[in-house]
Amino acid sequence: MPTPPRSPAPRRRPRPARPARPARPPGPPARRGKPRWAVRVVTGLSVVVLASAGIGHAVLSGLDSDIARVDAFKDMKNRPRGGHGMNVLLVGTDGRDRISRAERDRYRLGGAPCHCTDTMMMVHISADRERASVISLPRDSFAVTPAHTDRTTGKRHGGHPLKLNAAYAEGGPQLTVRTVESMTRVKIDHYLEVDFTSFMRTVDVLGGVEICTAQPLKDRYTGLDLPAGTHELKGGQALQYVRSRHLDGASDLSRMKRQQRFMAALIDRATSSGILLNPMKFRDVTRAVLGSVRADRGFGTQELLALGRAMRTFSPSSSEFTTVPIAKMGHAVKGVGSTLKWDAAASERLFAAVREDRPLAAGRPPRGTPAEPVPVDPRQIRVQVENGTATAGLGRRVDRALRGLGFRTTGMPSNAAALSAERTVVVHDPRWDRSAKSLAAALPGSELRPVKGRGATLKVIAGADFTGVRRVRPQEPEQRNGTVVRGDEVVCGKP
Repeated sequence: MPTPPRSPAPRRRPRPARPARPARPPGPPARRGKPRWAVRVVTGLSVVVLASAGIGHAVLSGLDSDIARVDAFKDMKNRPRGGHGMNVLLVGTDGRDRISRAERDRYRLGGAPCHCTDTMMMVHISADRERASVISLPRDSFAVTPAHTDRTTGKRHGGHPLKLNAAYAEGGPQLTVRTVESMTRVKIDHYLEVDFTSFMRTVDVLGGVEICTAQPLKDRYTGLDLPAGTHELKGGQALQYVRSRHLDGASDLSRMKRQQRFMAALIDRATSSGILLNPMKFRDVTRAVLGSVRADRGFGTQELLALGRAMRTFSPSSSEFTTVPIAKMGHAVKGVGSTLKWDAAASERLFAAVREDRPLAAGRPPRGTPAEPVPVDPRQIRVQVENGTATAGLGRRVDRALRGLGFRTTGMPSNAAALSAERTVVVHDPRWDRSAKSLAAALPGSELRPVKGRGATLKVIAGADFTGVRRVRPQEPEQRNGTVVRGDEVVCGKP
């Protein structure tokens, strides 16, 4: 019996055409067997990180209105040339009139406000946002002001000697910035003025700051009374700690060291508590600070967000602290009194490092890591880096590594004529052979190649053998005055 013919299959509706997917860039083959939950977690974290900038902007919007503005740079002329990174002049003012009577009595803040600067620091944030350098400027430093009009007397001055903190009383933030720029030849990008109130609020919103002391600290003027050991300081007690000047004979210089130690601990608390990663916490801290500060017109929400994003991976080891080197204590000036006179040569080296975006403690190794002594300080050696290989980015990596050791790299690495260098080479003028040996010591396995007429700038041709740099230090011992310390060396748990 013949088989009956089959009915024709029903016709399917054509599916709408899908838009073509963009070509996937080539990459390494995916690993097999990765759990789906891990993929989801990684994806979720990526979304959070990518969205955090937008979230941060949302929660911080409107904070500009909380900031009291000051025109610290109005009509300023003949300013120093700007460098890499960002320089902030951080000024601590009195502001005791904004604190309640009960708190003034408790923390010994009696008397009338002085309308002067109690603390002054220059804070340099490196261009790569991986380092913060903090330089304390003693308030009793001998200074000569630029020409200005005294805001209290209305008298015009052609420039006269005074103590650095008196510049604020005579000409406010603008004269303070002008005087600091004149003394340091560092261009100030932003001005931030913090008073007692904002300081106490900041410490409290962070939950306190941990401070360690090997010796008891007692100052009858501020009421500070800390036994030896570790202490969690809240706002008022923290203010006593950073204000105390009568604990020992070092007076203001000793106080500045405690302020630096406190800032390192503050960074440790802020970074370890995840504040920079949490937009809501970041908002609370910034509101606590901004509610009672004054800042220049260019320092606002965008700048805070940029700093917050850049410093998410910041830690105390990323910070370094020092005080301007002093040549003479008790330098008597007629009509001014006893002042501190800066060491001109040492101060110039210090601020040159700021202008050139170099670490202040150039060539100093991390704790526990030996450094090779070299005949010439890296801060005195200028270097041009060339990439001698076809490896993209090698020149930038070498330039950044040498700059991290303190060498004065140009910051603009180039490609060599031939991209086939197997070995790293240091090209130098024979007259600068000691500098060349110092540079070669920082590049293990490198070859020295003398070239007459090369001049003072040394050239590094990075080869395929480059794996990293070696820490070096000048053979000359570092003076105790003006010593630089890293933040991780002064937080609790460190000697």
